[in-house]
Amino acid sequence: QVQLVESGGGLEQAGGSLRLSCAASGRTFRHDAMGWFRQAPGKERNLVASINYSGGDTFYADSVRGRFTISRVNTKNTVYLQMNSLKPEDTAVYYCATQRTLATIIRQPDAWGQGIQVTVSS
Repeated sequence: QVQLVESGGGLEQAGGSLRLSCAASGRTFRHDAMGWFRQAPGKERNLVASINYSGGDTFYADSVRGRFTISRVNTKNTVYLQMNSLKPEDTAVYYCATQRTLATIIRQPDAWGQGIQVTVSS
């Protein structure tokens, strides 16, 4: 059974930093793109960042490019999201996701984490 477990969220002030982690288990993820989506209250869930199976290619939404960095360690089945220069508009529930694909962008996730709250105060 595939399981994605997020950690590292919480409350941070604007301008601060947080690092999210997602530990995957249940099968090998070396052939998967992995990424992070977020959903704010009353809004759609959107892709924030994703990374291809090898870690050699990444995608970022315009709203976070230059501030967030996604990375992965395949030997640990773990993907990270380093979030710097946080803004109040980054406040959302962040979800880890995976898709078995050679592409970088996750379009049809195979699995989701349970979500973790990130709140940025002004």
